Amino acid sequence: MLLSEFDFPFDPSLIASEPVEPRDQARLLIVDRSVDRLAHRRVADLPSLLDPGDLLVANDTKVVTARLTGYKRPGGGQAEMLFVKDLGDGIWEVMLKGKFRPGEVIELDRQARAVVVERSRSRTTVRVETTRPFREVMREIGCMPLPPYIKRAPTVADRVWYQTVFAREEGAVAAPTAGLHFTERLLASLRDRGVKLACVTLHVGPATFKPVTADRIEEHRMGAEWIDVSVETAELVRRTKAAGGRVVAVGTTVVRALEAAADPEGTVRPFRGETELYIVPGYRFRAVDVLMTNFHLPRTTLLMLVSAFGGLERMRAAYQEAINERYRLYSYGDAMLIV
Repeated sequence: MLLSEFDFPFDPSLIASEPVEPRDQARLLIVDRSVDRLAHRRVADLPSLLDPGDLLVANDTKVVTARLTGYKRPGGGQAEMLFVKDLGDGIWEVMLKGKFRPGEVIELDRQARAVVVERSRSRTTVRVETTRPFREVMREIGCMPLPPYIKRAPTVADRVWYQTVFAREEGAVAAPTAGLHFTERLLASLRDRGVKLACVTLHVGPATFKPVTADRIEEHRMGAEWIDVSVETAELVRRTKAAGGRVVAVGTTVVRALEAAADPEGTVRPFRGETELYIVPGYRFRAVDVLMTNFHLPRTTLLMLVSAFGGLERMRAAYQEAINERYRLYSYGDAMLIV
C-alpha cells in the first residue's frame, strides 16, 4: 500500500493542547462496523456501550519525565534531550538535536551531566555521570515529553494530565493516550456493569511515533518496544473468549501487546520481552474484538493499525465526521470506539 493512502482529513486548529476535565467527558465517536453507522457519545457512556462479561484491557505503563534541558560545556549552548532507553551501566539512548560529537559534555545540573558516547544517523547514546540515582534527577528536573504538535512548553499540570489512572510500570516516553480518558468514577461504573479489567505493559518509545518515510508502507520497519502480558491477563482473555465476551483494547499499544502475545490459533499466552509487531491493513486480528483509540496523525503507524482494525475507507469517513463535528484531536483530544 502507498503511504499517501493515509493522508486522512486533518485540521490543525482542532489539536487539543490540554484535556477536558473531568477526563471522561471527552467525546466518543462510535464506529459500528456491523452496520456502517456512526454515533456521537461521551467516554462516560462507555459502561452502556459494553456488555457484562466484556474484558477491558489497558496499558499500565507510566510516563517518565524524560525531557531534560542542559548546557554544553564548554560554551554554554542549550541542549534538550529526550532520554528514551536505559541501556545499563549508565548508558542511555537519547534523542538530541544539534551538532554534537563523542566526548562532548552536557551539564544537566550541579550533580549530573551527560557525556556523548555515540552520535550517528541511527542513534545517539550518552553516559550519565551523577552523584545520585539518575531516576531521581529525572523526576526532579525533567519535564513530561509532550508530543511536538502540542505547541507549548510542558507545565506542572502535565505531570498529572499526561499520565493515565492505570500507570504503574515506569518506562514510557509517550502516554498511551486512549487511557487518558479514564477516571476512577468511570472504572467503578464499568465494574458495576460487570465489565472486567486487565492490564498489559507496553513501554511506549520512539518506535510508536517513528515517522514513516517509505513510499510503500510495507518497507517501513518498526523498532522494538518492551511488553509484558502477564499470566493473569492471558488467562482473563482466555476465559472472556470462552464465555463469549469481547476483548476491548484501550489504545493501539494494547492491541500490539495482545496481538504479539497471541499464537496462530488466537490464544493469548504470557509474554515478556520486545516486540516489533507492525500492523497494517490486511492483518488478521486474533485477540482484540473492540478498540478504543484517540485520533491520530496522518501517515503514521498508529493510523495504519486503526485502519487495519476498522477498515480504511470506514476510518477515512469516521475521521471526516470527526473533523466536521469539531472533535478535539490527538493526545489530549477526543476518542472513538470501534465495535
